[in-house]
Amino acid sequence: MQRTLSRLGATLVAALLLLTAQVLVAVDRASAADPFTGYLMAHFTGETAIGEQIYFSHSRDGLHWTDLNDGAPALLSTVGTKGVRDPALVRSPAGDRYWVIATDLRIASGTSWSDAANRGSTSLVVWESTDLVNWSAPRLLDVAGAIPGAGDAWAPEAIFDPASGDYVIYWATNATLNGVKKHRVYYTRTRDFRTVTAPAVYIDRPGGQHIIDTQIVESPTSVGGFRYYRASADGQITVEGSNSILGSWTRIGDLSHMGISNGATGGNVVEGPMWMKFNDRTEWALWLDQFKTGRGYMPITSTNLGSTTNFQTVTDYALGTNRKRHGGIMNLTAAEESRVLGKYGVSRPVNRLQSFNFQDRFVRHANFDVRIDANVSPLQDSQFRITPGLADATAVSIQSVNYPGYYLRHINYDFVLAPYDGTAQFAADATFRQVAGLASSSWSSFQSYNHTDRYIRHYAYQLKLDPITTATARSDATFRVTS
Repeated sequence: MQRTLSRLGATLVAALLLLTAQVLVAVDRASAADPFTGYLMAHFTGETAIGEQIYFSHSRDGLHWTDLNDGAPALLSTVGTKGVRDPALVRSPAGDRYWVIATDLRIASGTSWSDAANRGSTSLVVWESTDLVNWSAPRLLDVAGAIPGAGDAWAPEAIFDPASGDYVIYWATNATLNGVKKHRVYYTRTRDFRTVTAPAVYIDRPGGQHIIDTQIVESPTSVGGFRYYRASADGQITVEGSNSILGSWTRIGDLSHMGISNGATGGNVVEGPMWMKFNDRTEWALWLDQFKTGRGYMPITSTNLGSTTNFQTVTDYALGTNRKRHGGIMNLTAAEESRVLGKYGVSRPVNRLQSFNFQDRFVRHANFDVRIDANVSPLQDSQFRITPGLADATAVSIQSVNYPGYYLRHINYDFVLAPYDGTAQFAADATFRQVAGLASSSWSSFQSYNHTDRYIRHYAYQLKLDPITTATARSDATFRVTS
């Protein structure tokens, strides 16, 4: 009887393993059946008031990029430090779920690098979507809190592991191990980016050598001899290969022969290696963030990752207006690309707001205060985009052209140009009903969303939010939306 049960059990296990393999193969085939047509980059821009948020950029050829969302952030963190860096884009094998994961860090708030590394957040910030355009609220995922003495959790990445059917999340944490305190790369597993296994060391370089940035790319046909390749910033930009994500890795080489390092041998000192497979050919780009010179990303390319001598420099590339800092690239199917461009790729017209009773004057910002002036210089200080309202899409918000992500907002009934912080209070203060002009119905007036008895008006050339009770006030509160 025991022998029969054992035989039945073995048969059942074999059947389940076969079914699992069939499901994984079906998933792989389903995703491969839809050819990739474009690319989406997620990145941050730098240590500015709104630079440490999630920005999206798009490319058709993988080398020439266009800023999406009119150059403004696509996602804002309202949790943890309220700033994010080093975003990674993750797609489920079936292409039915997506995640953005990022470092919970905001240097622009005044945090020192020492505090960030030794007393920083041990959590990642996570957004989730089923379509790449409608995203959940951000949430914190504590990945490093169980590491003794963990000082941070930086530069996260994640990749689906077909060997186990879940995702491997890996990132850098500064902690003491075997008497040495430094950044090592740790990993954990997850199926839903909500619960994770206990963290374990993934990459530990000898001695006191830190390693912070590492990213893996898959080569399903094993061009160069391995299924997976990873590039790591560990003094050099080191390239390694492996046939399993958590197996042993073979060092292939580094980029020092190209005059590129992560500081150990000088030259062009870079970080944040970011892989991209070209859609139409067997070729990869490795993007490197030239943080030392502030020039942002540069690409090098290879058709065979089995040797670092195969990499070539590229001169014909363009990154758009925003500076691209440490991020990730996702290849897009035609359906995904259509959705992304439908949401983020529609550029709204550039407008100016002309005063009704001082028609040589236009609304402008100056040192983040807002007034009406004639002969505005630079002109962009008086250029805005009228966008769907932050608090109500049937209303409007007024976004700066030369400070994307900054909006006209009232505070104590005075107006400032301020970076959107994702809060409901800001959204309400920066939302208005565009109605027929109070002094002329062919012009426009802007009624406050959260103080409905008040309108935008100028007084002594300064923009205010006031009740309108006189003919002069009606003229002051009337503007022409013009190009």
